[in-house]
Amino acid sequence: MNRFTIVMAAAVLAASAFGAFAQEAKEILAPKGKLRVGVYLGSPTSMVRDSKTNEIHGLSFDLGKELAKRLNVPFEQINYQRISDVLEGMKAGDVDFTVSNSTPARAATVTFSQTLLTIELGYLVTASSPIMTVADVQKSGLRIGVTQGSTSQGTIPKLLPNATVVPAQNYKRGIEMLEHGEIDTYATNKPTLFEMSDQMPGSRVLDDRWGEEHLAVAIPRDHEAALDYIRRFVENVQTSGLLAQAVERSGLRGALKAQ
Repeated sequence: MNRFTIVMAAAVLAASAFGAFAQEAKEILAPKGKLRVGVYLGSPTSMVRDSKTNEIHGLSFDLGKELAKRLNVPFEQINYQRISDVLEGMKAGDVDFTVSNSTPARAATVTFSQTLLTIELGYLVTASSPIMTVADVQKSGLRIGVTQGSTSQGTIPKLLPNATVVPAQNYKRGIEMLEHGEIDTYATNKPTLFEMSDQMPGSRVLDDRWGEEHLAVAIPRDHEAALDYIRRFVENVQTSGLLAQAVERSGLRGALKAQ
């Protein structure tokens, strides 16, 4: 057997093996015959709507569509109010895919890929706010708005023990709370803060950051057998430029690392 024949035979075997691998991943990742992607409106990390074109983009939305395409299954958008609801939906068996901050607490109930993207955590203040820097937020007695069920809700009380944490049902309610003077600042990831700021003339996302979020693809615990496929998917979207394109389309700002 000559070298060319050996190389061709190896290529055929590799293609066959990958085809079987992809088919197995498809059955695990889309057990209902479609990929149910959990999203919530208002954050580029999940889903946002372009005010000019009315098009929908976001990391969960765009990458979910790309994975559905590769698995050759229909894409189904499942809407929630916030990320904690998406993850509850995943635990209940109603969601197959999303992008989330990969915290140890969340990893106890869903399975995460390696880090997809790292983003900054920050504060948003109104135009008239005396708060100018992240250091100013250390002042005792401030009211800090957070999204209910978010990582920030659990972290801010430890970071600012002298502050009052005020949960908001969603980012829209957070905007209302800031505008009505119910809170002094709002704390979450900067991509969401910039989206909120766009709707609040004169408002400011403070420079610097109080932490980071490491976003990753999340899949249900009982889909873990396909984790190797998801890891390869993440690596491919990072190196091929698909992730960078999704970041640009969604207008995501505040990323520390977008390959």
